[in-house]
Order: sequence, then structure tokens, then C-alpha cells
Amino acid sequence: MQVAPPTDPAVLPEGGEVISQGSVGKQIYRTFLENKLAILGLGFVIVITLFSFVGPLVYHTDQISTNLLNTNLAPGPGGPLGSDQNGYDILGRLMAGGQVSLEISFAVALVATTVGSLYGAIAGFFGGWLDTIMMRVVDIGLSVPLIFLFILMSTIFRPSKLLLIGLLAGLAWLGPARLIRGETLSLRTREYVQAVRAMGGGPRRIVVRHIIPNAIGTIVVNATFQVADAILILALLEYLGFSLPAPTATWGGMLSGGTTFLQDGYWWQVYPVLILIILAVVSFNFIGDALRDSLDVRLHKR
Repeated sequence: MQVAPPTDPAVLPEGGEVISQGSVGKQIYRTFLENKLAILGLGFVIVITLFSFVGPLVYHTDQISTNLLNTNLAPGPGGPLGSDQNGYDILGRLMAGGQVSLEISFAVALVATTVGSLYGAIAGFFGGWLDTIMMRVVDIGLSVPLIFLFILMSTIFRPSKLLLIGLLAGLAWLGPARLIRGETLSLRTREYVQAVRAMGGGPRRIVVRHIIPNAIGTIVVNATFQVADAILILALLEYLGFSLPAPTATWGGMLSGGTTFLQDGYWWQVYPVLILIILAVVSFNFIGDALRDSLDVRLHKR
């Protein structure tokens, strides 16, 4: 026989009536969907991914050989966004540049978040002199002047995808390390961690099986911001000349080349790629904000 829930306030439990909101996954999903900007950002990320990786299969252009007969053509029937100073089709170059930017940015976010999370969790869990030394290393890394480092690297090394990923990840892991270290300082005093210790669980098991999984919300949110930051810093690097060698298309390289001819009225070489970079960065930030709200249990409806 089914028992009806109590409706008399006198028999309700202290704190009010408990209303089920479904599983944690459903609450996260529902909270994310309530953020309209995040839906817009997610939609644009999907569109820009399809544009970069599927677009070249439909819109065929030559992004390897220069064509001086098509130099600086304005947008028209032959090219919806015109051509650049080397005769490359701008629309096709945006697609090719998008592939490079997204591949490098996702790789940087993955490497930086993984390394930073492990580093921060180890420092926060062990504490003491080890935490002090590890955090001072992070402080030294954060104090390095980035622009000077980028210019120095551009004069020493020939850029490649692996080098760019290594350089950007080598700078980006510092943020997650400090973030997860702070999270670990709180998690290491929880009852379940003490229980694992009492049962003989070692530090590696506690960090990998209990600390990091319980900080996964912070890690995921930080990873989305890492993608946005990587896109922006990568564009800055390429604008400063630390770009993949020609004829590889990059968004920052297009921006750098286009600004040279902006005063001549060739706006199509600057504004499309600039708008694309801004929209991509803003979209990932919208997604990160929504994920942070969704994974914060204090914001869930009770």
C-alpha cells in the first residue's frame, strides 16, 4: 500500500518538506540547460568544430600554393570572404586555421589540467616542506614575464605543433596546480580520507582514488577556461611572429598578416578572423561558467 506524503506542517520534518530533484547527473544537466548563454556557447563550439574539420571536405581550396593573380581580392562570388596578400582564399584559410587552433588548444588544456591537478593534489595532500617547495616553484613560474619569454623562444626555436603545445602547457599548468592544491587542503581532512588512512590506504591510492575524483568539478571547469586561454595566447604568439611555418594557416598568423593591409582597406583580412577568435574564447568561457554553476551543489535547488 502506497503511503501519501505528509501535508500537515505539524508532521513535516524539521527544515521543511524534502523534494526529490532526481540524480546528481540530472541536476547538473538541468542547471546547465538553464544557462542560455552556455547553450549558445556550446552551439557555437559545435558549429566552429564542424566548420574547421568538416568544412574543408565541402569547400575545397588550395591552402598550399600561392596564387599572385588572386592577391587581395574583395569578397565576391568566387570567394565569399575574399583572398589575402598571397592569394589564399580567406574562408578556406579560416577553416584550416581553426583546425590548428582547436587541436593545439585542446591538447594544451588536457596536458596542463592533468599535470597541474596531479601536482596540486600531491602538494596539498602531503603539506609541510614538500608543499612549500612545490608552491614556490609555481610562484617562480608565475613570475616569468610571458611576452619576453615568447619573444626569446621565437628567436631560438623553429615553431612546431609539439613545441607550441609544450610551451603553452608549460605555462598553463601553474593555475590548475594552485587551484587543486587549495581544494586538496580541504579534502584531505574529510572523514572518508581519514577512513582510507585507518584501513591502511597509501598516499597514492588516496590522491588518485579519492582526492582527484572529488575535485573533478573544479578540474572540468578549469579545463574549459584553459581551452579559451590557449586559443587567446596562441593567437597572441602567432601575432608576435612565433607561428607555424608557411603555408600552415593559423588564426593569429592571419591576423598578423591582415593588419599590415588594414590601412589599405582590406578589412576582410582582419575582421572575420578577429570575430572568430573572440566568439570562440567567449563561448568556452560561457560553457565554463555554466559548468561551474552546475557542479556547485550549493546552487542546486533543494
